[in-house]
Amino acid sequence: MCGITGFWQLESLTSDLKLDESIKKMANTLSHRGPDDFGIWVDYNLKIAFGHRRLSILDVSKAGHQPMVSKNENYVITFNGEIYNHLILRSELNNFLLNSGNLAVVWSGNSDTETLLECFAYWGIEQTLSLTVGMFSLALWDIKNQILTLARDRLGEKPLYYGLIGQGDNRAMIFGSELKALTVFPNFPKFISRSALIEYLKYMYIPTPLSIYEGIFKLEAGCILTLTKKQLKNWSNNAEFNIKPYWLFSDVVKKGKNNLITDKNQAITELEKILVESVKSQLVSDVPLGALLSGGIDSSTVVALMQANSTNKVKTFTIGFDEIDFDEAPFSKLVANHLGTDHFEMRVTEKMVKEVIPKLPIIYDEPFADSSQIPTYLVSEFAGEHVSVVLSGDAADELFGGYNRYLLGNRLWNFFKWVPFSLRKYIGTQLKEISIDKLNKYNKVLKFNHFGEKVHKLASRLEYVKNSEDLYSSLVTEWSQVENLLLSVQENHNIIKNDNLYAKNIISYNNIKSNDIRFNPIEKMMYNDTLTYLKDDILCKVDRASMACSLETRVPFLDHRLVEFSWRLPHNMKIRNNKSKWILKQVLYKYIPKKLIDRPKAGFAIPISYWLRGTLREWGEDLLNETHLKKDGIFNSDAIKQLWVEHQSKNFDHSNKLWSILMFQAWFKENF
Repeated sequence: MCGITGFWQLESLTSDLKLDESIKKMANTLSHRGPDDFGIWVDYNLKIAFGHRRLSILDVSKAGHQPMVSKNENYVITFNGEIYNHLILRSELNNFLLNSGNLAVVWSGNSDTETLLECFAYWGIEQTLSLTVGMFSLALWDIKNQILTLARDRLGEKPLYYGLIGQGDNRAMIFGSELKALTVFPNFPKFISRSALIEYLKYMYIPTPLSIYEGIFKLEAGCILTLTKKQLKNWSNNAEFNIKPYWLFSDVVKKGKNNLITDKNQAITELEKILVESVKSQLVSDVPLGALLSGGIDSSTVVALMQANSTNKVKTFTIGFDEIDFDEAPFSKLVANHLGTDHFEMRVTEKMVKEVIPKLPIIYDEPFADSSQIPTYLVSEFAGEHVSVVLSGDAADELFGGYNRYLLGNRLWNFFKWVPFSLRKYIGTQLKEISIDKLNKYNKVLKFNHFGEKVHKLASRLEYVKNSEDLYSSLVTEWSQVENLLLSVQENHNIIKNDNLYAKNIISYNNIKSNDIRFNPIEKMMYNDTLTYLKDDILCKVDRASMACSLETRVPFLDHRLVEFSWRLPHNMKIRNNKSKWILKQVLYKYIPKKLIDRPKAGFAIPISYWLRGTLREWGEDLLNETHLKKDGIFNSDAIKQLWVEHQSKNFDHSNKLWSILMFQAWFKENF
């Protein structure tokens, strides 16, 4: 895994030395993503530069050094990711060349970067990417035609930010794996996008294509962006980026639903086969490899298949908490013992948490408020002491209906839609009067973790949902009325812009294409989560936390062939008798006894509610100090003060709302 960055600027008085200094500075901000090697490539005449930081995983020799130039000297690439089928692509390319009467490629090394580059040279960009199995973000410079291409993997495992800055001859296209690489580019305009800030407060993350900075975007998953010199020179605020998809999730879903597998035995057999192929392909590494194990269905499936296809003991890693409701370490140990892995366990202490907190705004670069970012970083740091690569069980929830909201959302709406609005509002008010601690006493009876927190969250939303889609939206958002929290633009500093200049020109292809797909309500939730929550929360969280520790994370469930197969499964093979992941469990039960994993879904949660009243209280009170908030001029300090006081009373759980403000304040303090 690596970090990539670069820029292309118009003619200016910039010296060759300045070009070198700029790209080196940008690349070095990503040293954590690639501590093993450093490289730059610069065309001083055209003022285009690529930078690369390398974490050596495949072919650790100098033959994998980047940026890399193709053998025909027509292309230059800077690449981040892993192409799991690259050896197969090498064989297919050479067969293609020999059958066409050409000489086969004489490979310089064994890196997947070299494979991609030579495939681009002969097959073109779109055809090559359509043949890949893997995760990546990349920049490619076409020397002959002077075209810059940016591309991102199908499901958004690897990040890629980009944007046009400056005016006239000082205009530049900049890009990078993380925002920190872009912000050190000379004269980077640090303006906060108000539209991105509003989205952040709703979702606790900033959804693609927005970033926290005005005019800077995340490239959509499965898309290719191209830029010519003419486009760069003649750019205006009303222009559109030339972006097109090479893989559309909406097409995958539509095709799958029109070609359903109805035989459950056939489905189970095929699922196991595809899972095994995915896991085996991701075991290829020239450095030590392991897995993150929570003891739940998803990670246990991955580890079981890893161990079944490995001649050595798989190294597995988990962390535990003293708070019993959040501690999954005992379950992980049971699974590890059954499978015979080489298991490592670490207990999280208050000191560890306090040491991680100051790192978060630096790791994530923009406000990000999924509090499980803390244990994700800690387990990555822990695993990174032993291995360089880990496999995780992420994405199974979106593919096989694993989230609690899938089970509850539709059922709740079917009940509440018959209740008059006034009565719904009254019920919500009464439910919030019951303390969370009292409600949590029903956790075991109802087989639900954190039942009280979920009831309070539902109660606060009953008064404004109008249909099942509204209910889903309310369950995945935190602040329902952001406008009451943010001060007006006129009251803000000049660092906040009212609208993102180019946002209206970025097309969300998948959302447009999904209008003619026939979904049931739960399938629509799974579809939306794959496009949004998975990419911009889960994958972002894991990528930044693991790469901050120079650890590569691989996600077998995101092999696109498995994603495509999952949408060929009827709904009742995913959710059956109000229980999720039915078909995945049928595969898992072949390797692990049911009794070891059959328990309520917990998620990778942490006791943030308790910590904000204890371990993190002083830190929180400092960031939410009324004087600080009024000086910053962004939030309504009275509203935040009320939330803090209510949370400290223990009668309310405002931990998620407070965490979103705290993470913004920590980021703001670090960057402004």
